Amino acid sequence: MRTLVVIPARLAAVRLPLKPLRLLAGVPLVVRVWERVSAMDVGDACVVATDDETVASAVHEAGGKSVITSGSHVSGTERVAEVANMAEYADFSTIVNVQGDEPFIGKAAIEGAAHLVASGRFPLGTAASPAPWDIGSNPDIVKVVVGDDRRALYFSRSAIPFRRDSEVEGMRMLQHIGVYAYSRSALSRWISLEPTALEQTERLEQLRPLAAGIPIGVAVAEEVAGAGIDTEGDLSRANARWQEFIGRR
Repeated sequence: MRTLVVIPARLAAVRLPLKPLRLLAGVPLVVRVWERVSAMDVGDACVVATDDETVASAVHEAGGKSVITSGSHVSGTERVAEVANMAEYADFSTIVNVQGDEPFIGKAAIEGAAHLVASGRFPLGTAASPAPWDIGSNPDIVKVVVGDDRRALYFSRSAIPFRRDSEVEGMRMLQHIGVYAYSRSALSRWISLEPTALEQTERLEQLRPLAAGIPIGVAVAEEVAGAGIDTEGDLSRANARWQEFIGRR
């Protein structure tokens, strides 16, 4: 049972142009993510999947492995699936997708998502962490509601669950963490599905397999969810935070 970690990195980001190559503490963002994940030793192989030779070169110069994938992919999941189907990765049974703009992601989130799939408990896995209730008003932070069996019930940009009255003991709001693990069959089925109304309404890709009845397990990591980098402001805050973050490791 081998685990492949893929970091998809598309150059043509709209809100943050040339995002994978933008500098985080003097190093390209995608390289920072690769460094973090590689140091965690959470998989048997770690590769960056990109549509651009410049991004691939930056990874190679840092000592990493990268592959060039099609420029026609509309999601990171499709890019990850292309890598998983390459001959050299055919014997990896669990595939993990760590988004290329998540330099602060924690080891517990990645390991937890991967274990849910590698153990055979779920065909798809992801992660979440407890968060303050006030994140409910922020549509840029994705929330998830999880059943007693750790199955995802729903993901939303809205406040879920909605706290109507006073706080209920034991009930916490969970912030979704941008990592996915797939069995080979579940990954193939995911990319074969057509986009759904739920997915298009919320702009959340993970609602596609959920709507199709594919179970998604959620590992709850007792850590502060790392913020993704989508805008100039996000990048500025990440640079301000980086030294403190590295110092706590």
